[in-house]
Amino acid sequence: MKILGIFGSPRRGGNTDLLLEEVLKGAEEEGAEAERLYLRGYSITPCKECHGCDDTGQCVILDDMEKIYPKLLESEIIVLASPIFFYGVTAWAKALIDRSQALWAKKYLLKDPSLGKEGRKRKGFFISVGATKGPKVFEGAILTTKYFFDTFNAEYSGELVFRGVDAKGDIFKKHPDALKQAFEAGRRLVLERIHNPS
Repeated sequence: MKILGIFGSPRRGGNTDLLLEEVLKGAEEEGAEAERLYLRGYSITPCKECHGCDDTGQCVILDDMEKIYPKLLESEIIVLASPIFFYGVTAWAKALIDRSQALWAKKYLLKDPSLGKEGRKRKGFFISVGATKGPKVFEGAILTTKYFFDTFNAEYSGELVFRGVDAKGDIFKKHPDALKQAFEAGRRLVLERIHNPS
């Protein structure tokens, strides 16, 4: 079983990096093969809304996103990690999400059976931290992530989010059990997939 961890923060070794790494370690503990994708190392042009993918399901922009599409489709579990920037995901994560319009076109306009009801089912999970303690701080990012996952048949399987986390290392100070929760979430994602593959 393959799990893809998408590191959406521009800050190396930041709070979401630490949490996602623990999720992947937990998944590996249960026998999953984990791949780590650090968006800060990729060049992804934002979607131009040119509708070039409408007739083919292929994006006309040729950049590092071409390396990512297959990774999304080959994985059975996808975990996106992003801190909150202005009540949404980072620009790195949003560029990835918006460029998934090509998969949306393939699924909904071209009716590609591999992305339809009979196609391969996947699981999706979201990790985030936000500096503010506001009750709605994660709502926009969660909704965006749910629709991102839908483009490639990934059922939204939940999230692990922490408020009041901003400075590097805050996750240790303000939520001492967070890494343990992340590790257990990784284990649980794999075990649920094994026992409920559809």
